[in-house]
Amino acid sequence: MQLIDLSREIYHKMPRIMTHPPIIITPFGTHQEIREADGYKFSSATLSLAMGDHAGTHVDAPVHFDARPGARSIDEIPLENFFTEAVCLDLSHKPLRSDISIKDLQNAEATAGITIMPKDTVLLHMDFYRRCYGKEGYLTDFPGLTKDSATWLGNKGITMFGVEAVSPGRPGLNNFEVHHVCRDLNFTHIEGLCNLDKLVDKGRFRFIGFPLKIKGGTGSPIRAVALLDD
Repeated sequence: MQLIDLSREIYHKMPRIMTHPPIIITPFGTHQEIREADGYKFSSATLSLAMGDHAGTHVDAPVHFDARPGARSIDEIPLENFFTEAVCLDLSHKPLRSDISIKDLQNAEATAGITIMPKDTVLLHMDFYRRCYGKEGYLTDFPGLTKDSATWLGNKGITMFGVEAVSPGRPGLNNFEVHHVCRDLNFTHIEGLCNLDKLVDKGRFRFIGFPLKIKGGTGSPIRAVALLDD
């Protein structure tokens, strides 16, 4: 058994879409503060976290992109949706700022020698994290799905898909349309993944990415992990 961590670190003022709250992490308690009880001295360190529910590697809940009554929040999604069979498609050849087409997905599926199955999680390796994380283009220059290619994935009956970028579609119209495809076809997506290169040519594996149980949450940070058989 091999576990591959697909999650980014959450740290103070890490990059995020500007329409989301900043990530603020500050010391709250330190080991310089000594408490005493019945002559026993003790210190503990704690951090204060202030951030949105879309911080770091995270999953979107339907209520994030679906304004209709009854759209589910993150605490209402079954846990089995976050522990699924999974595949990774290699799209690392796609240029920055390019669209991912249906043909791109079909070719990647064929090259990987796998078949996307209902209930799968589909991870899309675009080599974006290596190319752009920590650079100015991180928030804007990623390849992304289109309405048509997202619909192709959704029609496979998948549970969700995941990308390395801050959005599943290119900034602007594409991104809005991809979110609404998720709404209309009843699936969702993960943003902010890393280490997807380690899953290329690995066939099928298990994806694990449980969210926090945030009441009414529009999303949640997750600790995304791939479980591979030796």
